[in-house]
Amino acid sequence: MKTQFQRIGILTRPLTTDIAPVIHDLIVFLQQEDLHIILDKQCVDEGLVSTSDQSICQISDNIGQDSDLILVLGGDGTFLSAARKAAPYRVPLIGVNQGHLGFLTQVTRENMVSELRKMFAGQYLADECIVLETTVQREGHEIYHGIALNDTVLSRGGAGQMIEFEIFINDEFVCTQRSDGLIISTPTGSTAYSLAAGGSILQTAIRAFTLVPICPQSMSNRPLIIADDCEIRILITKAGDARVHYDGQSFLDIQSKDEIIIHRYRHSLRVLHPVDYQYYKTLRQKLRWGEQLI
Repeated sequence: MKTQFQRIGILTRPLTTDIAPVIHDLIVFLQQEDLHIILDKQCVDEGLVSTSDQSICQISDNIGQDSDLILVLGGDGTFLSAARKAAPYRVPLIGVNQGHLGFLTQVTRENMVSELRKMFAGQYLADECIVLETTVQREGHEIYHGIALNDTVLSRGGAGQMIEFEIFINDEFVCTQRSDGLIISTPTGSTAYSLAAGGSILQTAIRAFTLVPICPQSMSNRPLIIADDCEIRILITKAGDARVHYDGQSFLDIQSKDEIIIHRYRHSLRVLHPVDYQYYKTLRQKLRWGEQLI
């Protein structure tokens, strides 16, 4: 096959239901197309790949660095994890949906081989998705650094106490807020937690972030949309047992006087879709909006 992608990475979540036969079918297809196959080491360690399949593949503990393209087998949660591995290396992703919602994973399991054959030949649509970069500073020292495709979320912990914090944008004071937390979302993440908290849906092509308060004490605190070249700084004045979460998959406990600094990551994430992908059709299907009547 003539394709710009020669080194194809395969990544999935170890507990994905009935994933081993899908991996096998994918390996057989890629081998037939004479492409170099790279397996995520965790998948191999979890016994998801047979010994015979492993023998024709490279096993990697840094699949982002070693691949030209990564195929993600799973749901949106698996895709978010893959995004953090791929973004530093500018490696595009294709999601093969094994989950339920599938906002990010657009290739169906049933049509996997036929769709991938067309996409490898250059028949695809590409989204350049903004990625968030977040650092946490304590007493002037960086204690955490991470990236997220969907959102960075400041939220209260198990004790249920409201958090108090100040928000600055490009070093200009915006407001003081007392709430259950704050969601800083990319357009990709605007259909996730941000949407559930009352935030706006943003097309992925829009270069913006949304700041969405979670159950603010003052009803005048509303979602705010800002340009993606802005830097957001959050000064925690009363932390309680607050935490900051990254794509809902990792977190850090926060203390009073900590500062959370958020800005656009230096790389976007390239997500490839089949040529018949339609953004608004996806919204209608996943959010159960009404179909066109005429």
